[in-house]
Amino acid sequence: MSDIRLSLLRRDALSAAKEVLYHLDISLGSALQTTGGALASSPAAAAAATPIDKNTIELVEEFIYNAPKDRNTQPKRLSCLQELQLLEIMCSYFQEQSREAVRHLIFTALFGLQGNALDDGRLAMLAKLVSMAIALGRTPILDCTATWLQRSHAMCCVRVVRVLVDDYCKVVPGSSSTLKQVFTASPAFCCQFITAVTALYDLSSEDLTPPLTLLEMVVDWVTDDPRLLLLTFLNTPLPAASLSPRGCLELTPLLGLLRWSVKAPLANQRSRKQALANGHAELEKEAGQWQEAEELYSKLHLNVLQVFLMLQVHLTEKNLIGQFSVLQWEQVVGLVEEVGRLGEGLNPLHAANQISLALDRLAQALQVAMATGALLCAREELRPLCSRLPHNNLMQLVMSGPFQPPIYPHLHAPRPLHTHTHAALSPHPHTHALPHTHALPHPHTHALSPHSTHPALQTHAHTHTVISPHTFHPAMGFPYRPIR
Repeated sequence: MSDIRLSLLRRDALSAAKEVLYHLDISLGSALQTTGGALASSPAAAAAATPIDKNTIELVEEFIYNAPKDRNTQPKRLSCLQELQLLEIMCSYFQEQSREAVRHLIFTALFGLQGNALDDGRLAMLAKLVSMAIALGRTPILDCTATWLQRSHAMCCVRVVRVLVDDYCKVVPGSSSTLKQVFTASPAFCCQFITAVTALYDLSSEDLTPPLTLLEMVVDWVTDDPRLLLLTFLNTPLPAASLSPRGCLELTPLLGLLRWSVKAPLANQRSRKQALANGHAELEKEAGQWQEAEELYSKLHLNVLQVFLMLQVHLTEKNLIGQFSVLQWEQVVGLVEEVGRLGEGLNPLHAANQISLALDRLAQALQVAMATGALLCAREELRPLCSRLPHNNLMQLVMSGPFQPPIYPHLHAPRPLHTHTHAALSPHPHTHALPHTHALPHPHTHALSPHSTHPALQTHAHTHTVISPHTFHPAMGFPYRPIR
């Protein structure tokens, strides 16, 4: 290894980086064969099963990221042109490497984070490489990035996708069409990208509300093929997937997209309130965008419900009905708390319709998730939790539905409500307790149709497995019981 290092020291920065890639290709390709990683179930799994030695990591640090071996020495800086040339070298290597397992292993050697430390240099380089790969349609890099996003900490994933959103949805008008075309190049990347952006944008503030161009692109992807949201779930061994490292992204983007659709009416009302405070002109300027965004969120909500129906089929095929919960109890508690906090900050008299719409969507999602087996909990557990929210007719009907169906034989006594939620997993943790709210005047509620643009779910029934007979139907007579 010392001979290789001495040879690299005599080269210029770009030539040395190219030689390092050549060395990694030979050494790690051989290690992949000798360690048995090639026998793994997938190329990504084979790469994960092959260790990367310390000397290789040091070569990457010194000649790719220009970190000096002597820590007291000032690191070298590449010019903007040299950095662009280095990215082109990487793009060419991954495009020309035909062995998928070797690609994943080299990608891990270049961008795998060491320990729990956030390596700014690696994350910045990765974000620029992925941005270039999107522009050039480099599928191998996008597929490797999808695996990286699945296995890295959510904080790192959020930092990378933030750069991509800035590049393609904010900086250059009209460039979002380039990112939208990635759907055909790498669906796996699209699935992980959606999961990461829903972790980034949780609608807790104006800055954390997704840009309209990003929202439109995500809705178009999901509408074109709702199965996109389940790609990672279907390609991950279960139930071992539930044992993934703590802090990683969710197995599906369903929770994040559900958070978007449920909280959107409240977030839009918050924006109107702030625009009104800034002046009437600001209010008129944003009115059209709010209307367009609400129509997109309504469409997204229907798509999420449809994906829950698809999920029931896959859970049944994998014999995981009643055994694996795609939506965790802690996540549901967190979502209910977020809705409560956001609604508490609005004037109930001026936001009654928005609060009603948000609670209608939440009630629909809870009902469909429980009926399809995506959420393993009993109504007896949800009732005290949802009773803290403002009064809502549809929520009350869902909570007063029939007893829990027998597909959940392992359910235990109701869990305490003080359980802290997704704070450890979310890049935007909330630690405040759910505020108590008063019952609001409630407008007329349309069962299972909280928005005029929602088509009826029954029109899609022929493409999905029939829901459990325990599913709530508005026409069925259930005894009316108030939520206590």
